[in-house]
Amino acid sequence: MLDRMQATSIRVDRATHEDIKRLASELGSTVGATVALAVRRLRQERIGRQLAADLTASETAWLDADLR
Repeated sequence: MLDRMQATSIRVDRATHEDIKRLASELGSTVGATVALAVRRLRQERIGRQLAADLTASETAWLDADLR
């Protein structure tokens, strides 16, 4: 997948780079695919928190609106 994609670089400290390489190795993956997986996971967690949050007053009013 990454072979056909345009590549760019991101700057991370050495310790983070080593962590990513170690994770990629453990997953049998590439560094790029591991970073993509981590970004996807962060997005999913954020969406999960948003879905678990209490509804605002305006959201509740909209859901309770009479549809007639």
